[in-house]
Amino acid sequence: MENFKEKLTRVEAFVFDVDGVFTDGGITLLPGDDFLRIYNARDGYALTYAISEGYKIYIITGGRGAMLKRRFELLKITEIFTNVADKAKVLREVVERDGLKLENVVYMGDDIPDLDVMRMVGLPVCPADACHEVMEIAAYVSQYGGGKGCVRDIIEQVLRAQGKWLKHTIGMHTV
Repeated sequence: MENFKEKLTRVEAFVFDVDGVFTDGGITLLPGDDFLRIYNARDGYALTYAISEGYKIYIITGGRGAMLKRRFELLKITEIFTNVADKAKVLREVVERDGLKLENVVYMGDDIPDLDVMRMVGLPVCPADACHEVMEIAAYVSQYGGGKGCVRDIIEQVLRAQGKWLKHTIGMHTV
């Protein structure tokens, strides 16, 4: 049976939930039915770095709002699926479309709607403050909570395991 460190060497794509992963789960309703969320800049840096190294990044979330979508567009993420009720269906579609193997995919989620997707992938991971049920099936629980660097943590671990972390330090812009 393959251990966690060995699985890191096979990762070719990252899939993330948003609320509770990129954020601490708090949202503020704004006029016009959008939401204010607070994101971690280091998570954003890690995302843009992973993209520059050729990794596929997917956002699959039940969350919605123009500001959510804009956050990830600014980071040059093109695969953003919002207001999703069936995350497993979306994941199956993108994996098939893009020729990926589920065993080479990381999924980071934090709550009950993430359980089915986490059971599908080769490397299910979660933030330190994920719900109990998610922690039970995660292959790795980050030491960082949602919105506190858990995304950076898993991306950095994968890139380090594959010898791709810190290949370059100039020219990476994040928002």
